[in-house]
Amino acid sequence: MDQQWYTIKNVETVDSPSVVLYLEYLKYNIGQMLSMVNGDANRLMPHVKTNKMPKVMKQLLAFGIANFKASTIAEAEMAAEVGAKSVLIAHQLVGPKMDRFLKLIHHYSTTSFATILDDVDTAKLLNEKALGQGLTINIYIDINNGMNRSGIEVGPQLDVLVAAIGECKALHLQGLHVYDGHLRDSDFSLRSQKIEKGLEAVNAYFDTLKEKHPEIKMICGGTPSFTSHLKQKNRVTSPGTCVLWDWGYGEKLTEQKFNYAALLVTRVISKPTKGIATVDLGHKSVAPENPIDKRVKFLNLENYELLSQSEEHGVLRVSDWDALKVGDVLYGVPYHICPTINLHDEVSVIENGVKTDTWEITARKRKITF
Repeated sequence: MDQQWYTIKNVETVDSPSVVLYLEYLKYNIGQMLSMVNGDANRLMPHVKTNKMPKVMKQLLAFGIANFKASTIAEAEMAAEVGAKSVLIAHQLVGPKMDRFLKLIHHYSTTSFATILDDVDTAKLLNEKALGQGLTINIYIDINNGMNRSGIEVGPQLDVLVAAIGECKALHLQGLHVYDGHLRDSDFSLRSQKIEKGLEAVNAYFDTLKEKHPEIKMICGGTPSFTSHLKQKNRVTSPGTCVLWDWGYGEKLTEQKFNYAALLVTRVISKPTKGIATVDLGHKSVAPENPIDKRVKFLNLENYELLSQSEEHGVLRVSDWDALKVGDVLYGVPYHICPTINLHDEVSVIENGVKTDTWEITARKRKITF
């Protein structure tokens, strides 16, 4: 095997299937993300759902990035535990999550927490619970600008929600949250046009709202729209995947120059018949939500096809069957890194081609403490 950038010199210490994290490329990606906003860390609110690791968070903090977005209470707790300045939970809180959120606020007094709302009744319930505990909750209104997954459309009902929040003594309006993850065209110019078109009504509403609330902010997008939103200085951007990067975005977002900082290590475990090799990379180890040909791309194997996966097996058709041996190591780029990370408990940290450490993926848990 040729010695490529991803080759791990002491790979015998790395179990499989597992995730390996290349520290140099992680730092490069964080620096690249920061340079894209001209060094202004206040314009970044990276989403921590991609990495879920306290030690990756510490790397972000070391670069001066201190404001984050999260999807779960566990992710928010992880961020606060390592010293995040602020954390926005970009998920409307329902059920026990409201009480868990209030406990976070009580416990981590040096971190400013916020959450999103798109529903009047939910706003009133959160207000009631916060009043009962003497807390003030920072709120961003979640805007639906075409993705139709969550949020409220610009229109009369949005006016009603803004008025209701204004009447809630324990809720403090911080601004608007707009996620446009449905816009992923490979053509950057076309993608940007769609992003800006989708924000026309939102921009107009934001400007009007800002007249009454001059301190409000607009938090926009994820990694696909990062390169569009960063051009508008009044927007806070929320890339997340670019910290680790993956095959899917690398294929689509060609204008973004990030490196693969996390790979999958797998090994050949059987050669059951001519032309077929089986690896220990099943769908419990790599995100399986995409079709079989959009799950993993092997860097050190050519002319192959991933035929099927079961829980612990990946079956490959390979052209150079005789050259493969049971025990051979393959290095793969996941198509979607975020849910792939969520399938593992830890990563092996690689520095200068050598495994030097192991980092826990703490926030893959649904609950840490609260």
